[in-house]
Amino acid sequence: MEIVSSQAALRNMLARWKQGDSVSVGFVPTMGALHDGHLALVRAAQVDNVRVVVSIFVNPTQFNSPHDFASYPRTSDADCAVLESLGTDAVYFPVAEELYPRGMQSAHFNLAGLDTRMEGAARPGHFQGVATVVDALFEHVKPDRAYFGAKDFQQVAVIRQLVALRGGLPHVVACATVREPDGLAMSSRNLLLTPAQRAAAPRIYAGLRLAAAALRAGATPAAARLQFASHVHQSPELEVEYLDLAHPLTLELLPDQQVLSAETSAHYFAVVRAGNVRLIDNFPAE
Repeated sequence: MEIVSSQAALRNMLARWKQGDSVSVGFVPTMGALHDGHLALVRAAQVDNVRVVVSIFVNPTQFNSPHDFASYPRTSDADCAVLESLGTDAVYFPVAEELYPRGMQSAHFNLAGLDTRMEGAARPGHFQGVATVVDALFEHVKPDRAYFGAKDFQQVAVIRQLVALRGGLPHVVACATVREPDGLAMSSRNLLLTPAQRAAAPRIYAGLRLAAAALRAGATPAAARLQFASHVHQSPELEVEYLDLAHPLTLELLPDQQVLSAETSAHYFAVVRAGNVRLIDNFPAE
C-alpha cells in the first residue's frame, strides 16, 4: 500500500498506474476514524475498479463549531493499518494548502437548494464546505467512481449535484448504511459517546422504524414525529434536534398534516443529540 501526502506524489503514482492499459480508479474520500461502514465502501470500490484510493482529511470548512472540529476523532495509524489489511492500493493524506490554495474558505456552488434544508438549515455553510473539499479531491485524484455511504443521504444528493455541475464525472456510488447489531448507524462520532449515550443511541433507528410504520398505518407526518420523539426521549441521554420527512430525490419537505398516499415517495431524516454529539440517521418511509 502506498501512502502519499502531496499532489505531486499523487499525480506521479496515478500516472504510473495508468501506463499502458487503461486502469479504472475508485475513490473513497473520508475524514478518517474508519469503521466498518467505511470499509464496506472500500470493498465495493475494489469490486468495481482496478485500483482504489482512500483519502483521509478532516475538512475544517464543513464544521460550524471549532470545538467539533478539534474533537473529531483522528486515528490515522489505525486507519492505515486496517486499509493495508484490506489490500487498499493507496492512502492519500492531502495537504490543506493544496486543497485550499486561496485560503481556508469554501467556494460557492449552485447546489439547487439541496444544501439549505435539514442539515443545511441546521449547519449553515456545511454543504458548501463539503462540496468545496470534494471538488478539490476529485481534481486531485481524477477517479472514475467515488463511493459514499447512504447514512449521509443528504450529502450524497449534494455530491451528485456537484458532479452534475462538473459534467457528470466521476460516477457517484452510494452504498447502504452499515449498522451495529443493535441498529445504530456506524459513524466515527460514535467514538465520542459515553457508555450511557451509546446504550441509548439505538433508540434512534428503532424510532425511525416506528415512525415509518405509523405513516404506513395512516398517521400524519406530525403524529408519526411525535411517536419518534416519544420513543427517543424515553432515554434522558438523547434529545431530538429534528425529524424531517422529505422526497428522497428533491429533498423537498412533505406536509405535516397530510396523510401520505401509497404512491408518495418519502424518506425520514433525523438528527438526535447525545450530549455534544450529533447523531445522524435516515430511513425510507414508504
